[in-house]
Order: sequence, then C-alpha cells, then structure tokens
Amino acid sequence: MQKKYLITVVGPTAIGKTALAIEIANHFKCEIISADSRQFFKEMAIGTAVPSKDELEAAKHHFIQNISIFDDYTVGDFEREAIAKLDELYQNNDFAVLVGGSGLYIDAVLKGFDDFPDIDISVRENLIAEYEKNGISYLQEKLKEVDPVHYEKVALENPQRLMRALEVSIGSGKPYSSFLNVKKNSRNFTPIVIGLEADRELMYDRINKRVDIMVESGLIEEAKSVYPNKKLNALQTVGYRELFSHFDGEFTLDFAIEEIKKNTRRFAKRQMTWFRRTENVKWFDFTTPTKEIITFVENTL
Repeated sequence: MQKKYLITVVGPTAIGKTALAIEIANHFKCEIISADSRQFFKEMAIGTAVPSKDELEAAKHHFIQNISIFDDYTVGDFEREAIAKLDELYQNNDFAVLVGGSGLYIDAVLKGFDDFPDIDISVRENLIAEYEKNGISYLQEKLKEVDPVHYEKVALENPQRLMRALEVSIGSGKPYSSFLNVKKNSRNFTPIVIGLEADRELMYDRINKRVDIMVESGLIEEAKSVYPNKKLNALQTVGYRELFSHFDGEFTLDFAIEEIKKNTRRFAKRQMTWFRRTENVKWFDFTTPTKEIITFVENTL
C-alpha cells in the first residue's frame, strides 16, 4: 500500500499558517483540512480570521464555515468527520495538509480523541448554573479540588474547557486526566508536523495589527449581529466576549479593543505552550522561505 502523509502546520495565531498551508498544498497538489475550531462557524468570519476569498480559491479547504453557532459540535465530531474526509482524499492523493491553531483539534486528528464515558446531562446543567451564579473562579477552584493534574494543564480562562473537565470528573467519579492518553486510534497516514514561530515581541506586534485590521474590517458589526446569542458556547471566544462587555456597558470601545489584543496575546502564548509539548514538531522561523520548508518535507518522506 502506498504511504499516505498528513503535512501539518501549527503555531500561534497571526503567524502565517494559512499562507504556508496553501503553498504546501499547491506544491503537493492536495487539499487542506482546517483545524481552527472557531473558523468552523458561519457567523464568525472576521473575528476568527477566516481565510480570504482569494486564499480559499487558491487551495481547496475543508471545515471552514461549515456549521452554525447554533449547532452542537464537539471535538469528537470533528475527529470523525476529518478522518472520514482524509480517507476520501487519500483515495486520489498520497498527501493532505492539516492546519490550525487549536491544539486539541490537531491532536484529535493526529492521535485520536480520548474515550470519555457518557455523562448525565444534569451534571453539565448544574455546572452552567454555578458558573452563571459564581463566575469562572468557581470552576477553577472546583477543578483544582477534583483534578489537580488537569488543573495545571488546562486553559484556566476558558470556561468551556473547565466545565468539560469538571463534567467528566464529577459524572464519572474519576479525574478527567485519568481518561487522557489511555486509548488512541490507529491512523493510516504518517504525520509531518511543521511549527511556525517568531520572537515574542514580533509575534505580539503581529497580533495587535491583526486586531486593528479586524476592527477596520467590521468586527464590531459582526459582534453586534451575534450579540443576542452571546451565551452560546461558540461565542465564548476572544474578540467577541470583550465586545459583548462593551455592548453591556462594562467596557468603553477602546478598552474592549485593548482587551482583545491582550487576551489574544495570552491565547498565542498558550498555543505555543501546547505545541511545544507536541511530539516531533520541526520548528521554523515564520520568515523561512517556503521552498526551504518544502525541501524539509520532501527529505522527510
């Protein structure tokens, strides 16, 4: 059987992953699987930096704006659909590209998603009620109590991740971390993982400029359009939460924009922490010529 390869591009937000993925896909005449969990949503184009029309036409992308914020869509759903799409693509090509900054979704494709037990829905409902009553600090303290191992690794500012870990821990009676890395599904491809990096100050400057471009491109209007549904899971996202606080009268617009920049920089730092732990990543400075990266890939085959 001919070997299949999944060329994977990871790194922090605003580093240039999309442009590199397109060039790699064009070189190998293959298609792209997006693993950016917020670019899935049709209603969130500007705030999630969805690839431009020209970029989407330059190479065939999958899982871009394919669902709605009203859809119930999990990382497990993505894993199943992405693997099915790869199986389809590999019928005609030995190569495919996976690109994104959502580490959990990248891991789900590369290694398989952990096998969690079914949990009674009342557990999640109780956690949501506690979160709305007591805020995120309640979730943080509760997770520290029931699963100190996962507490050290999880994004503590992300209420959905906290509630998911608590849901499994409370509902199963076992720490969420005890289910991680227990079961991995076999894959019919060989991953080649490329990481893009930059000096921190340079990376932060790129993030600040990207936020300014988003605002100029209509981010405020986009956030207003989804504001009535601000409690949906999909909208618990940097770039939207801060503007919702502005609409609620808690922040001035200028302060909200500065908060978006600050929280995006924090997000980028967490992304790098995640991807630094990912196995077998070959890191390149983001200014490295694409030709050099493609030569590395070809030499790895």
